[in-house]
Amino acid sequence: MGSTLDLQPAQVLVIEDETEIRELISLLLLRQGHRVQQCSTAVEGLEQMKKGHFDLVVLDWMLPQMNGLEFLRVMPNPSSIPVLMVTAKAEPKDICEGLEAGADDYLTKPFEPSVLTARVRALLRRSQRQPNESSDGEPAEVLQIGGITLNLAAYEVKIHGEPVHLTPSEFKILSEMMGSTGRVLTRDHLIEVVQGEGISVTGRTVDTHVFGLRKKLGSEADWIETIRGVGYRIRAE
Repeated sequence: MGSTLDLQPAQVLVIEDETEIRELISLLLLRQGHRVQQCSTAVEGLEQMKKGHFDLVVLDWMLPQMNGLEFLRVMPNPSSIPVLMVTAKAEPKDICEGLEAGADDYLTKPFEPSVLTARVRALLRRSQRQPNESSDGEPAEVLQIGGITLNLAAYEVKIHGEPVHLTPSEFKILSEMMGSTGRVLTRDHLIEVVQGEGISVTGRTVDTHVFGLRKKLGSEADWIETIRGVGYRIRAE
């Protein structure tokens, strides 16, 4: 049996209408020590969510009766339950639509089993540790990953203890990504983050900010992953 390392066993809801894929995903999760509830429709999934608590939802898009996007719009407690969408819809516009609808991560079929389990671990690690909150539930003033330390109160970023000067836009983008470790942030979302400066921001502008940010992060730049055609994320440790 696989190991979940420092993660607590989770209760996972798998909503997938193709029996073979549903059973494969469930088997992979069971081998990681998680408990799994299987559903073949989103309607059935909603009923299960009314009956009990789930720590993660693995969701297909193209489902009978109610599709995955419709499920995301009506699922209970959407902000507290991470959702991994696993679907054959692989165009960048589809990925953007899924993420904007509320999915926390997006995996296209066919997928490598090791990639699916890694994505699950990343989502559960983020939700269980809640790295953007302090022990009393309040937003943390200091975020850290690898050699990067970001102090929100002091408006300061250090790499291995050495201060690094970021522009306001770079600081906003980095703080947003570090506060959502493991989650894909679309360019549209990052545009909204930077837009508060009262300037015209485009996807290309965001790409330019991220390029500059990576240069300043130096040896720690690899923490920022590009999700082609969609956006960026800070990879989980």
